[in-house]
Amino acid sequence: MSEREGLSANATHFTLEGVPFRILGGSIHYFRVPRAHWRDRLLKLKACGLNTLTTYVPWNLHEPERGVYVFHEELDLEAYVRLADELGLWVILRPGPYICAEWDLGGLPSWLLQDKQMKLRTTYSGFTTAINSYFDKLMPKIVPLQFKRGGPVIALQVENEYGSYAKDDQYMSFIKEALLSQGISELLLTSDNREGLKCGGVDGVLQAVNLQKLSYGDVQHLAELQPQKPLLVMEYWSGWFDVWGEPHHVFDAQEMISTVRELLDRGVSINFYMFHGGTSFGFMNGAIDFGTYKPQTSSYDYDAPLTESGDYTVKYHLLRNLLSTYNNEPLLDPPSVQSRRAYEPVVVTHYISLWQSLQCVETRIRADDPLNMENLPANGINGQFYGYTLYETDIYTGGELNSRNHVRDRALVFIDRELIGVLDYRTQKIRIPHIKGEMTLGLLVENCGRVNYGPGLDNQRKGIVKSPFSIFLTYCRYCSCELLLLLVFSPSDTVLMYWQNFIFIDFSFHAGLVGDITLNDVPLKKFTMYCLEMKPSYINRLESLKWVSVGKKPSYPAFFRGRLVVDEPTDTFVKLPNWSKGVVFVNGRNLGRHWSVGPQKGLYLPGPWLRSGDNQIVVFEEFKADETIHLSENPEYGKIIDVSRHPFCTLM
Repeated sequence: MSEREGLSANATHFTLEGVPFRILGGSIHYFRVPRAHWRDRLLKLKACGLNTLTTYVPWNLHEPERGVYVFHEELDLEAYVRLADELGLWVILRPGPYICAEWDLGGLPSWLLQDKQMKLRTTYSGFTTAINSYFDKLMPKIVPLQFKRGGPVIALQVENEYGSYAKDDQYMSFIKEALLSQGISELLLTSDNREGLKCGGVDGVLQAVNLQKLSYGDVQHLAELQPQKPLLVMEYWSGWFDVWGEPHHVFDAQEMISTVRELLDRGVSINFYMFHGGTSFGFMNGAIDFGTYKPQTSSYDYDAPLTESGDYTVKYHLLRNLLSTYNNEPLLDPPSVQSRRAYEPVVVTHYISLWQSLQCVETRIRADDPLNMENLPANGINGQFYGYTLYETDIYTGGELNSRNHVRDRALVFIDRELIGVLDYRTQKIRIPHIKGEMTLGLLVENCGRVNYGPGLDNQRKGIVKSPFSIFLTYCRYCSCELLLLLVFSPSDTVLMYWQNFIFIDFSFHAGLVGDITLNDVPLKKFTMYCLEMKPSYINRLESLKWVSVGKKPSYPAFFRGRLVVDEPTDTFVKLPNWSKGVVFVNGRNLGRHWSVGPQKGLYLPGPWLRSGDNQIVVFEEFKADETIHLSENPEYGKIIDVSRHPFCTLM
């Protein structure tokens, strides 16, 4: 049999099997959607008039530990692609290895950061060796699914938005060759914003652009940069992501449709990012840092055409009406809306303090100096990935406790396990009252999410960390004749607010300072450290302890427990209106973080994760618990802000 002719970009329009073809795509990440709901979400995508599914592939989930690979259940990429094929959808895969995606460290595994010299997204040997090992396992699963092999995969993306990083001019060629050497034979493409197009391309690979508005001439710029090639908007941003403590971002539906109509009338192919955002379950949310560190919410609703729980929106219906005029065949009827339910409030019956739970911790270590999470002896030799780390040491006097900005990202401070304050990027000093004799100082440090985009990727070690600094040359994007020499002491330095205006030439030096916490300017020593990743096994081990009735006043932080009785499992949202900050677990699964600062006020609980009969809800709470846990039919996001009326630089 002759090989099928795949997606081609050799003219001003795409062809597939030699026939003109327009990509009408939508992004749905399999790792953000319960597997039981995959079919529902993909059917809704197809019924909207789209013909192509796009998805990132997260390295940090598929290789959580060095040499340990996970491709089953919610992470069965092959099953997801085959389902798309069954439903008549083409597939574009975005395997990274870096994916951004508002995902912890942009999808890169945190164990890479154990290497003190690590240079992510470069041809540094420690990074490329790890990529090759990962691709050796990943690509054999993708190769048989390619269009030319009879599968639905018509294209793959080379890395992601590298033009906005561009530290190594050999790196993109390395990734391209790594894909080709593994048997990838379909069309390759890159994806960048307008400024990134200058540095993000690689020979022989189609460039695509990311945008939300047409007012900046991005499409015309792409056409001029790449004449006689089809135009593709690889990420048309249908909304925007949220960060804790700021309003929920929305994007006007009518403005979106107006822009999409203009793109389609100009013959441009388009992929909606996101078509359905889903949820960053567990501790997998990312963060941004352009001068101020901002962790992202667990909800990845994105104000997309389908909501976080898969509901239709005004955007969906307007988009479907528009796309129906660009399809040669009638569209499928949209599937019926999945039911959700507001269950009766769950009464909290018992609690157990964090201090009691320490006997269930698998990893504890003593050392003279505090170790960052990634260098703790957890998960074999892979370090601690996520969650919290408790650091304790003895002190013999009061005075000024100074984090020296070595806390990543937020620490509750205790004296003899009584809370006295919080340290973070803004608050770096706390006054400890005068004491007599020996007392225990504790710092419960939370990794709130590693930065997923920007120049700070290499500086994402968590816990109590060394303070990195870098010296590098840069020139202004708009005035290339002016060279600047910058000394950056941390990714939160305000100088990085202006990173987008500069091209980084060379990191000529990168080192670290001792990550001391000082009391009266004297570095603290002799720490005991406890790893609190709060995996399902840990939550299950807590059951063996003696829980206390809520009739007694709890000491915080603590785990609170209640029982949800279900007849027929149905999607719902967990809401904690009179609680403060923490994490929610249902039947051992980590739903994500809750925080009263919003905007997210409810955690999506998929019905398939419930069971008929008793279900256990455990809430880790840092400050203040209520007597009940509420379950609602709908989410709640509080105050909103329309991104169409604000420049992106104000949203970072």
